[in-house]
Amino acid sequence: MGFYENRVLPRFIDLALGKQVEPTRARVAAGLSGEVLEVGFGSGRNLRHYPGTVRRVFAIEPATGGRKIAAPRVAASRVPVEYIGLDGATVALADESVDHVLITWSLCTIPDVRSALSEVHRVLRPGGSLRFVEHGRSPHTKAAQWQDRVTPVWKHLFGGCHLNRAIRDLITDAGLTMCEIRTYSDKGPETIARMYEGVAVKRTNEGPTDA
Repeated sequence: MGFYENRVLPRFIDLALGKQVEPTRARVAAGLSGEVLEVGFGSGRNLRHYPGTVRRVFAIEPATGGRKIAAPRVAASRVPVEYIGLDGATVALADESVDHVLITWSLCTIPDVRSALSEVHRVLRPGGSLRFVEHGRSPHTKAAQWQDRVTPVWKHLFGGCHLNRAIRDLITDAGLTMCEIRTYSDKGPETIARMYEGVAVKRTNEGPTDA
């Protein structure tokens, strides 16, 4: 990870996804409890929205710049935070060891997003949930075509961010059951402002998988 991605971009993202999206963060985090894995911890802006029922947070964040910005928020948090890795594609937790997973505006940037969501499924306890808000592929054909054109340049400017990932399909393909989802166009052009927000769960009746 270069200087721009590690030092400059985290500060930009901290501002761009700052006060104006705090209500969204609060809404997505509202149902969390117990032990939580947050993939893409960033600058720690979600911490203030964790309910009192959360006991511990396991954090994955690749940028040391993001961790540095987060440090005062982590220090002030009543919830203990433990960094456990840099890349969501490999999560250093045991099978079925967390109650919930939180991901906010990070599925777009993870290089191996399918492996990351497979890991989410693996570490979730049966009945546990993934709570998420992401920007993703527009349901409108012309806007989606523009996303396909813009993404190769966009991802180089914004730390690997893909505008055109099919969020719903990626989550359900990982074996999670979508129980709530809403999509809306946030402030800005449809090509970059199409949001997906919801909850997906790991079914309680899943049998063991073959090795």
